Amino acid sequence: MRPKWSSFGINSTRRVWRRRNAAYGPKNTIPTVKHGGGNIMLWGCFSAKGTGQLHRIKGTMNGAMYRQTLGENLLPSARALKMGRGWVFQHEYDPKHTAKATKEWLKKKHNKVLEWPSLSPDFNPIENLWRELKVRVAKRQPRNLNDLEKICKEEWDKITPEMCANLVANYKKRLTSVIANEGFATKY
Repeated sequence: MRPKWSSFGINSTRRVWRRRNAAYGPKNTIPTVKHGGGNIMLWGCFSAKGTGQLHRIKGTMNGAMYRQTLGENLLPSARALKMGRGWVFQHEYDPKHTAKATKEWLKKKHNKVLEWPSLSPDFNPIENLWRELKVRVAKRQPRNLNDLEKICKEEWDKITPEMCANLVANYKKRLTSVIANEGFATKY
């Protein structure tokens, strides 16, 4: 799950080259909105076969809502991606993800979950997809929250299976790199 998506920009500095006396022309400025313009929360998944569903979270996510989101999105995504039965689910070490009720729900649904130490670095490969999505959405400059949701879903669906497969294929390299560097920073 991605905590928040801002409706305006990717929170980074942009530089432009411009002609003299054109500093404030529309092509050389980036519109801003007081108080950030709002945000949405999204849940998404992917595998080496491509992206699964992208779902907008409305309200505050709690354990019950998380399990409902998994039921309505994770399992249908696994079926649509033709994952079969041998896949392993990875999610973050958030209390609603590790709650007893969530663990029991996943076990009841016969989902294997990747064991993950609580204080490990966050190098879940979905973070790379969130960044890719953020860059793509910023280029389209959504005007409001409904536009933001629509654009996020359109761009999520455009992420190629090849990109997803590459992230999964490189996962072992990430893990090996972190272990070799004794948990300190790596290029990932």
